[in-house]
Amino acid sequence: MGAYQINDLERLTGIKAHTIRIWEKRYGLIRPYRTDTNRRYYDDDQVRKLLNVTTLLSYGHKISKIAALNDEEIYKNIENGAPDRNNVHAHTGYVNDLVTSMLSYDEQGFERIFSAAVLRMGLYDAMVMVVYPFLVKVGVLWSINKTAPIQEHFASCIVRRKLMAAIDGLLAPAKRDKKFLLFLPPDEWHEIGLLFANYMLRAHGFETVYLGQSVPLADLEKVVEGVRPHAIFTLFIAPRPEKEIRMLLGEYAVHNGTAVYFSGDTDLLQHISDLPPNVHRLKDVLSMAETLELL
Repeated sequence: MGAYQINDLERLTGIKAHTIRIWEKRYGLIRPYRTDTNRRYYDDDQVRKLLNVTTLLSYGHKISKIAALNDEEIYKNIENGAPDRNNVHAHTGYVNDLVTSMLSYDEQGFERIFSAAVLRMGLYDAMVMVVYPFLVKVGVLWSINKTAPIQEHFASCIVRRKLMAAIDGLLAPAKRDKKFLLFLPPDEWHEIGLLFANYMLRAHGFETVYLGQSVPLADLEKVVEGVRPHAIFTLFIAPRPEKEIRMLLGEYAVHNGTAVYFSGDTDLLQHISDLPPNVHRLKDVLSMAETLELL
Protein backbone atom coordinates (compact mmCIF):
# COMPACT_ATOMS: atom_id res chain seq x y z
CA MET A 1 0.00 0.00 0.00
CA GLY A 2 1.30 3.44 -0.90
CA ALA A 3 1.57 6.13 1.77
CA TYR A 4 1.08 9.61 0.34
CA GLN A 5 1.35 12.97 2.06
CA ILE A 6 -1.13 15.64 1.07
CA ASN A 7 1.47 17.40 -1.11
CA ASP A 8 1.87 14.10 -3.02
CA LEU A 9 -1.89 14.10 -3.67
CA GLU A 10 -1.67 17.67 -4.93
CA ARG A 11 1.12 16.70 -7.34
CA LEU A 12 -0.65 13.59 -8.63
CA THR A 13 -4.19 14.94 -8.94
CA GLY A 14 -3.68 18.65 -9.57
CA ILE A 15 -6.06 19.44 -6.70
CA LYS A 16 -4.71 22.01 -4.25
CA ALA A 17 -4.02 20.74 -0.73
CA HIS A 18 -6.38 23.25 0.92
CA THR A 19 -9.15 22.15 -1.49
CA ILE A 20 -8.63 18.50 -0.54
CA ARG A 21 -8.93 19.43 3.14
CA ILE A 22 -12.16 21.36 2.45
CA TRP A 23 -13.61 18.37 0.59
CA GLU A 24 -12.68 16.11 3.50
CA LYS A 25 -14.47 18.31 6.03
CA ARG A 26 -17.46 19.38 3.94
CA TYR A 27 -18.22 16.18 2.04
CA GLY A 28 -16.26 13.41 3.73
CA LEU A 29 -14.93 12.64 0.27
CA ILE A 30 -11.85 10.83 1.60
CA ARG A 31 -10.63 10.22 5.13
CA PRO A 32 -6.90 10.35 5.83
CA TYR A 33 -5.09 7.82 7.97
CA ARG A 34 -2.94 8.96 10.87
CA THR A 35 0.57 7.94 11.82
CA ASP A 36 1.61 7.32 15.43
CA THR A 37 2.69 10.94 15.51
CA ASN A 38 -0.72 12.05 14.16
CA ARG A 39 0.53 12.95 10.67
CA ARG A 40 -2.03 12.56 7.91
CA TYR A 41 -1.40 10.18 5.02
CA TYR A 42 -3.38 8.57 2.19
CA ASP A 43 -3.29 5.22 0.40
CA ASP A 44 -3.53 4.15 -3.26
CA ASP A 45 -7.33 3.73 -3.12
CA GLN A 46 -7.77 7.32 -1.96
CA VAL A 47 -5.46 8.59 -4.70
CA ARG A 48 -7.47 6.64 -7.29
CA LYS A 49 -10.70 8.12 -5.96
CA LEU A 50 -9.36 11.67 -6.17
CA LEU A 51 -8.16 11.02 -9.72
CA ASN A 52 -11.63 9.82 -10.67
CA VAL A 53 -13.14 12.88 -9.02
CA THR A 54 -10.81 15.08 -11.06
CA THR A 55 -11.90 13.28 -14.23
CA LEU A 56 -15.59 13.91 -13.48
CA LEU A 57 -14.83 17.55 -12.69
CA SER A 58 -13.19 17.88 -16.11
CA TYR A 59 -16.39 16.48 -17.63
CA GLY A 60 -18.39 19.29 -16.03
CA HIS A 61 -19.79 17.55 -12.93
CA LYS A 62 -20.17 19.52 -9.68
CA ILE A 63 -18.17 18.44 -6.64
CA SER A 64 -21.31 18.41 -4.48
CA LYS A 65 -22.91 15.89 -6.84
CA ILE A 66 -19.74 13.77 -7.15
CA ALA A 67 -19.36 13.58 -3.37
CA ALA A 68 -22.80 11.98 -3.10
CA LEU A 69 -21.78 9.07 -5.37
CA ASN A 70 -20.32 5.79 -4.20
CA ASP A 71 -17.29 4.30 -5.96
CA GLU A 72 -19.36 2.18 -8.35
CA GLU A 73 -21.47 5.17 -9.35
CA ILE A 74 -18.34 7.25 -9.93
CA TYR A 75 -16.93 4.57 -12.27
CA LYS A 76 -20.26 4.36 -14.12
CA ASN A 77 -20.39 8.13 -14.60
CA ILE A 78 -16.86 8.12 -15.98
CA GLU A 79 -17.72 5.36 -18.46
CA ASN A 80 -21.10 6.70 -19.52
CA GLY A 81 -20.74 10.44 -19.12
CA ALA A 82 -17.35 11.08 -20.71
CA PRO A 83 -17.29 13.58 -23.57
CA ASP A 84 -15.57 12.85 -26.86
CA ARG A 85 -11.99 12.12 -25.87
CA ASN A 86 -10.69 13.72 -29.04
CA ASN A 87 -11.63 16.98 -27.33
CA VAL A 88 -8.59 18.63 -25.76
CA HIS A 89 -10.51 19.32 -22.53
CA ALA A 90 -11.13 15.60 -22.03
CA HIS A 91 -7.48 14.47 -22.07
CA THR A 92 -7.51 14.71 -18.28
CA GLY A 93 -9.49 11.48 -18.29
CA TYR A 94 -6.82 9.59 -20.19
CA VAL A 95 -4.06 10.98 -17.98
CA ASN A 96 -5.88 10.05 -14.78
CA ASP A 97 -6.69 6.58 -16.13
CA LEU A 98 -2.98 6.02 -16.77
CA VAL A 99 -2.09 7.12 -13.24
CA THR A 100 -4.76 4.83 -11.80
CA SER A 101 -3.46 1.86 -13.78
CA MET A 102 0.10 2.69 -12.73
CA LEU A 103 -0.76 2.73 -9.04
CA SER A 104 -2.32 -0.74 -9.21
CA TYR A 105 0.34 -2.20 -11.55
CA ASP A 106 -2.42 -2.91 -14.06
CA GLU A 107 -0.39 -3.56 -17.20
CA GLN A 108 -3.36 -4.58 -19.34
CA GLY A 109 -5.32 -1.52 -18.26
CA PHE A 110 -2.36 0.78 -18.91
CA GLU A 111 -1.79 -0.68 -22.36
CA ARG A 112 -5.51 -0.46 -23.18
CA ILE A 113 -5.64 3.23 -22.30
CA PHE A 114 -2.41 3.97 -24.16
CA SER A 115 -3.67 2.14 -27.25
CA ALA A 116 -7.05 3.89 -27.13
CA ALA A 117 -5.36 7.29 -27.02
CA VAL A 118 -3.07 6.39 -29.93
CA LEU A 119 -5.98 5.02 -31.96
CA ARG A 120 -8.01 8.21 -31.55
CA MET A 121 -5.20 10.77 -31.82
CA GLY A 122 -2.22 9.13 -33.48
CA LEU A 123 1.02 8.49 -31.63
CA TYR A 124 2.39 12.03 -31.80
CA ASP A 125 -0.73 13.73 -30.37
CA ALA A 126 -1.22 10.95 -27.82
CA MET A 127 2.34 11.45 -26.57
CA VAL A 128 2.06 15.25 -26.43
CA MET A 129 -1.48 15.53 -25.03
CA VAL A 130 -1.69 12.43 -22.83
CA VAL A 131 1.59 10.62 -22.14
CA TYR A 132 3.77 13.69 -21.55
CA PRO A 133 1.27 15.26 -19.10
CA PHE A 134 1.05 11.87 -17.38
CA LEU A 135 4.83 11.61 -17.06
CA VAL A 136 5.13 15.18 -15.83
CA LYS A 137 2.40 14.51 -13.27
CA VAL A 138 4.25 11.57 -11.76
CA GLY A 139 7.66 13.21 -11.97
CA VAL A 140 9.40 10.96 -14.51
CA LEU A 141 10.36 13.05 -17.52
CA TRP A 142 10.97 16.80 -17.59
CA SER A 143 11.06 17.06 -13.80
CA ILE A 144 12.36 14.34 -11.52
CA ASN A 145 12.39 13.63 -7.81
CA LYS A 146 15.47 12.36 -6.00
CA THR A 147 13.70 9.03 -5.46
CA ALA A 148 11.10 7.63 -7.86
CA PRO A 149 8.36 5.25 -6.71
CA ILE A 150 8.50 1.82 -8.30
CA GLN A 151 5.13 2.50 -9.97
CA GLU A 152 6.83 5.15 -12.09
CA HIS A 153 9.39 2.65 -13.32
CA PHE A 154 6.58 0.22 -14.14
CA ALA A 155 4.77 2.82 -16.25
CA SER A 156 7.85 4.19 -18.00
CA CYS A 157 8.90 0.67 -19.05
CA ILE A 158 5.55 0.17 -20.80
CA VAL A 159 5.83 3.54 -22.59
CA ARG A 160 9.39 2.72 -23.67
CA ARG A 161 8.24 -0.60 -25.08
CA LYS A 162 5.40 1.04 -27.00
CA LEU A 163 7.72 3.66 -28.49
CA MET A 164 10.25 1.03 -29.54
CA ALA A 165 7.51 -0.95 -31.27
CA ALA A 166 6.29 2.19 -33.06
CA ILE A 167 9.83 2.99 -34.23
CA ASP A 168 10.28 -0.56 -35.54
CA GLY A 169 7.07 -0.17 -37.53
CA LEU A 170 8.21 2.89 -39.47
CA LEU A 171 9.34 2.77 -43.08
CA ALA A 172 13.02 2.87 -43.99
CA PRO A 173 14.41 6.44 -43.87
CA ALA A 174 14.16 8.45 -47.10
CA LYS A 175 16.40 11.42 -46.21
CA ARG A 176 19.75 9.67 -45.95
CA ASP A 177 21.62 12.92 -46.61
CA LYS A 178 20.66 14.15 -43.11
CA LYS A 179 21.62 11.67 -40.41
CA PHE A 180 20.91 12.34 -36.73
CA LEU A 181 22.87 10.91 -33.81
CA LEU A 182 20.83 10.56 -30.61
CA PHE A 183 22.19 9.88 -27.12
CA LEU A 184 21.91 10.82 -23.46
CA PRO A 185 24.83 12.42 -21.58
CA PRO A 186 26.80 10.55 -18.90
CA ASP A 187 24.68 9.53 -15.89
CA GLU A 188 21.44 10.37 -17.72
CA TRP A 189 19.01 7.41 -17.74
CA HIS A 190 15.56 8.83 -18.51
CA GLU A 191 15.12 7.66 -22.07
CA ILE A 192 11.49 8.26 -23.05
CA GLY A 193 12.10 11.76 -24.43
CA LEU A 194 15.01 10.49 -26.51
CA LEU A 195 12.96 7.58 -27.86
CA PHE A 196 10.16 9.95 -28.82
CA ALA A 197 12.66 12.22 -30.59
CA ASN A 198 13.93 9.17 -32.46
CA TYR A 199 10.37 8.32 -33.48
CA MET A 200 9.70 11.87 -34.74
CA LEU A 201 12.93 12.00 -36.74
CA ARG A 202 12.34 8.64 -38.39
CA ALA A 203 8.68 9.49 -39.03
CA HIS A 204 9.95 12.56 -40.93
CA GLY A 205 12.16 10.32 -43.03
CA PHE A 206 15.52 11.04 -41.40
CA GLU A 207 18.10 8.35 -40.78
CA THR A 208 19.07 8.02 -37.11
CA VAL A 209 21.84 6.39 -35.12
CA TYR A 210 20.52 5.74 -31.62
CA LEU A 211 23.05 5.28 -28.79
CA GLY A 212 20.68 5.44 -25.81
CA GLN A 213 21.49 6.16 -22.18
CA SER A 214 24.59 7.56 -20.44
CA VAL A 215 27.03 7.74 -23.35
CA PRO A 216 30.64 8.57 -22.30
CA LEU A 217 32.18 11.54 -24.07
CA ALA A 218 35.14 9.53 -25.40
CA ASP A 219 32.82 6.93 -26.95
CA LEU A 220 30.67 9.63 -28.51
CA GLU A 221 33.66 11.21 -30.22
CA LYS A 222 34.52 7.89 -31.86
CA VAL A 223 30.96 7.45 -33.14
CA VAL A 224 30.82 11.00 -34.52
CA GLU A 225 34.05 10.42 -36.41
CA GLY A 226 32.69 7.22 -37.92
CA VAL A 227 29.11 8.26 -38.61
CA ARG A 228 29.64 11.91 -39.64
CA PRO A 229 26.08 12.96 -38.63
CA HIS A 230 24.33 16.05 -39.93
CA ALA A 231 23.20 16.79 -36.36
CA ILE A 232 23.20 15.35 -32.87
CA PHE A 233 20.39 15.48 -30.30
CA THR A 234 20.52 15.02 -26.54
CA LEU A 235 18.53 15.73 -23.37
CA PHE A 236 19.43 17.01 -19.91
CA ILE A 237 16.92 15.92 -17.27
CA ALA A 238 18.77 14.65 -14.19
CA PRO A 239 20.11 17.39 -11.88
CA ARG A 240 23.70 18.40 -12.60
CA PRO A 241 25.74 21.61 -12.23
CA GLU A 242 25.27 24.28 -14.88
CA LYS A 243 29.05 24.31 -15.38
CA GLU A 244 28.97 20.63 -16.34
CA ILE A 245 26.15 21.17 -18.85
CA ARG A 246 28.08 23.99 -20.49
CA MET A 247 31.21 21.84 -20.63
CA LEU A 248 29.37 18.96 -22.28
CA LEU A 249 27.65 21.20 -24.82
CA GLY A 250 30.99 22.78 -25.63
CA GLU A 251 32.50 19.35 -26.26
CA TYR A 252 29.53 18.33 -28.42
CA ALA A 253 29.91 21.53 -30.46
CA VAL A 254 33.54 21.03 -31.52
CA HIS A 255 32.68 18.82 -34.50
CA ASN A 256 32.74 21.25 -37.43
CA GLY A 257 29.57 21.31 -39.51
CA THR A 258 27.56 19.26 -37.01
CA ALA A 259 24.52 20.97 -35.52
CA VAL A 260 23.79 20.23 -31.86
CA TYR A 261 20.19 20.23 -30.61
CA PHE A 262 19.40 19.79 -26.93
CA SER A 263 16.39 20.02 -24.65
CA GLY A 264 15.32 18.87 -21.19
CA ASP A 265 14.21 20.13 -17.81
CA THR A 266 13.20 23.79 -18.02
CA ASP A 267 14.51 24.77 -14.58
CA LEU A 268 17.78 22.97 -15.16
CA LEU A 269 18.44 24.75 -18.46
CA GLN A 270 16.92 28.17 -17.80
CA HIS A 271 20.30 29.93 -17.42
CA ILE A 272 22.09 28.15 -20.27
CA SER A 273 22.86 30.80 -22.90
CA ASP A 274 25.75 32.27 -24.95
CA LEU A 275 26.36 28.94 -26.64
CA PRO A 276 28.43 28.20 -29.76
CA PRO A 277 26.56 29.11 -32.99
CA ASN A 278 25.99 25.48 -33.96
CA VAL A 279 24.30 24.62 -30.62
CA HIS A 280 20.52 25.11 -30.46
CA ARG A 281 18.23 24.67 -27.48
CA LEU A 282 14.74 23.29 -28.14
CA LYS A 283 12.25 24.45 -25.54
CA ASP A 284 10.09 21.31 -25.73
CA VAL A 285 8.89 18.53 -28.00
CA LEU A 286 6.73 20.94 -29.99
CA SER A 287 9.82 23.00 -30.77
CA MET A 288 11.48 19.91 -32.14
CA ALA A 289 8.52 19.20 -34.41
CA GLU A 290 8.68 22.77 -35.73
CA THR A 291 12.44 22.48 -36.28
CA LEU A 292 12.03 19.27 -38.27
CA GLU A 293 9.60 20.99 -40.61
CA LEU A 294 12.37 23.45 -41.54
CA LEU A 295 15.05 20.85 -42.28
